[in-house]
Amino acid sequence: MASYASESSAMIARLAADRRVHQAFHWLHLQEQRILQWQMELVGIPAPPFGESRRAEWLCDRMRELELEDARIDEAGNVLGTRRGSGSQSGGRRVLLSAHIDTIFPSGTPIDPVLRGSRLVAPGACDNGAGVAAMLALAAAMRHAGVATSRDLEFAGNVGEEGEGDLRGMRHMYREGAEDVEAHVVLDGAGDTSAVTQALGSQRWRVTVRGPGGHAWTDAGTPNPIAILSRAIHRFSEAPVPDAPRTTTNVGMIAGGTAINAIPEAATASFDLRSTNREQLIRLEVELHRAVEDAALAAAKGQRPESIGLRWSVDKIGDRPAGKLAADAKLLELLRAVDRHMGIRTELRVASTDANIPLSMGVPAVSLGAGGTAGGIHTHAEWYDASGRESALKRILLLVLAAAG
Repeated sequence: MASYASESSAMIARLAADRRVHQAFHWLHLQEQRILQWQMELVGIPAPPFGESRRAEWLCDRMRELELEDARIDEAGNVLGTRRGSGSQSGGRRVLLSAHIDTIFPSGTPIDPVLRGSRLVAPGACDNGAGVAAMLALAAAMRHAGVATSRDLEFAGNVGEEGEGDLRGMRHMYREGAEDVEAHVVLDGAGDTSAVTQALGSQRWRVTVRGPGGHAWTDAGTPNPIAILSRAIHRFSEAPVPDAPRTTTNVGMIAGGTAINAIPEAATASFDLRSTNREQLIRLEVELHRAVEDAALAAAKGQRPESIGLRWSVDKIGDRPAGKLAADAKLLELLRAVDRHMGIRTELRVASTDANIPLSMGVPAVSLGAGGTAGGIHTHAEWYDASGRESALKRILLLVLAAAG
């Protein structure tokens, strides 16, 4: 391991001293205003869950301008473009660089990007305007400097990372084949001192309780779906959750009813379960089903629930697999070598990102911040400050070039 660490450090030192890499660094230093303009244009195009097509078209146009080969939008809505490797053959190895283009904000959300110096304020300004802008900047810098790699380098602006997208864009990419992926670098959000190397597993569930409904006075005593669902939520919230392995539960949405004086016909709630351990997610799934069933049976008061028009369902609406980058993975050692060279102390983190899919399949992957600072993530007041972005872009460029040979 020590020998490989020294080899990686020597490789990064050679890369950093290469004239073409210096030219790419110089482009990144001089072109911050262009990068920020790309980011502002991108963020100004709404990309709600399952509604990313306009933003995908914009990104595909930028990829073509940067002369990425075979720039296209695939069946899932992902935007793909390739920088061919000098030694690649049909079926050769490739390195993926990706950033999700969707946002957490639903259709109709007002988006009016405001730029104040180096600070961009808008929903999605950082998550993931920063990641997509960084990906374009790296493609442009490599084109400007004529940097060549031996392996193909594929750029991907993928859909479906946020909310109920359930990583659908990344799942589609890997259904198309992963056996030729040498490494995968995901760009997501701000920062330049951390790396997500462990994928946080999660499951998302929608619970629906239905009843006959009725008038609050004349039909009093009819099973109330909101009350039943509330009882189920209370019961589930009392299920034990361990500190290690870290496990969390959350009820993020609840809805139902039509009027204050009407017994509702239906009520729904959305549950988010997360853990670094798959067995804990399975246990919590059982607890959720049990809590809902027990609440419904209690409301039926000894009768068969269906005989009084009471029904319920527990539907899985998201399943993000867990995974972890091996401690001796080449990609991780290359990242450490880059950070040693740049004087960065790498903080390894656990999170749920697009890297969940490759990591769960055994593909070496890491999720990195795209530099700068940010705040108000997933709120209408989200902001991104590009100050210091250049350092992160250099970090990512060195890692990608080393991984791609």
